[in-house]
Amino acid sequence: MKKILALIVSVALCVTDVCAMPKNELILHENTQSATEGTISAEPEIDTPSAILMEASTGQIIYEKAADEQLPPASVTKVMTLLLIFDALDEGKIKLSDNVSVSEYAASMGGSQVFLEPGETQTVDTMIKCIAVASANDACVAMAEHIWGTEEEFVAKMNARAKELGMEHTNFLNCNGLDADGHVTTARDIALMSRELITRYPKIHDYSTIWMENITHTTKKGTTEFGLANTNKLIRQYQYATGLKTGSTNKAKFCLSATAKKDDLELIAVIMAAPDPKARFKDATTLLNYGFGKCTKYKDTTPFELEPLKIRGGIEKEMPVAVETEFQYIDTTGANLSGIKRKIEIDQEKQAPVKKGEKVGTVTYLLNGKKIGEISIQIQKSVGKMQFKHAFAEIFQNFLL
Repeated sequence: MKKILALIVSVALCVTDVCAMPKNELILHENTQSATEGTISAEPEIDTPSAILMEASTGQIIYEKAADEQLPPASVTKVMTLLLIFDALDEGKIKLSDNVSVSEYAASMGGSQVFLEPGETQTVDTMIKCIAVASANDACVAMAEHIWGTEEEFVAKMNARAKELGMEHTNFLNCNGLDADGHVTTARDIALMSRELITRYPKIHDYSTIWMENITHTTKKGTTEFGLANTNKLIRQYQYATGLKTGSTNKAKFCLSATAKKDDLELIAVIMAAPDPKARFKDATTLLNYGFGKCTKYKDTTPFELEPLKIRGGIEKEMPVAVETEFQYIDTTGANLSGIKRKIEIDQEKQAPVKKGEKVGTVTYLLNGKKIGEISIQIQKSVGKMQFKHAFAEIFQNFLL
């Protein structure tokens, strides 16, 4: 049975730099506006044959052009390589301070590289810099072998991770993006893996925003310095740029997964098969500017005052509940978001046993009567079913009282 708490919250939106609120007045919602209210940017004009623009926090698509066409991604492949490296760090499989030994095979990689030598060691931290900044193919293979033993096994994990993310048109054959028949993905799939990397592991931006930095090669020949220079020129040319990865081969032409953040709005622009380097950066800039001009981000920051849920037949009689996450919404229509309302539907009680995280209600968000999204209300602690021994203990305790 649902108890419908109709909370009709008409929200007065406020942009912090133009609106002052009394100290005791609660700011119910936050609205990050990147354009003049009511103004909609014209459709962007780009030369790239395949592209997409995604808002990172919600995954909402702002613009797309042939976004599901399978194409070779070149070194943009390394977004997935970096994702697996950060997964391994998160799982404790490796540490940033670990030394990585370079095999003959890793050192033999052509294309963009940092000229690692067989037997040379570098830390995981340095290897990430080599991949994220200089797009080093040799560092990719060295890391693949370090984490999963062989590049083949690492690539299998890349494809498995792609499947988890819903990358339906992707097939990886190597970890660095060198041309190989059947090594393909799409602009949409690149956006999906880029979103996973930057939202799950924002530390990647500590590497992807490095413009220039030196590393030290220590081999049998001695010690030498090698300069890393970022292949992503947007890091210097576009004020909001935060990454992420370039790629180019004869087959793939010029590709880019560009990330940028302005205020609280983070965007991902993917460019595939651009005719030249200038075109990919120009088109990415066009898409990012379009997104920042078109999007208004809404966040519900209103505190929820939810009563504990009654538990029937449980060891405990009630349990606290809470929303699963903060609600966010991206508007691209220029609508007046002060009309957003929310409706809460929540169970009055639940039969034990119940598990932590179990859904017990829904918060639905409406704009002009139309649903724009929802979030779940979840129980915060597991409650077991009352057994005879628990009932007896409760009766005995009440008797003593």
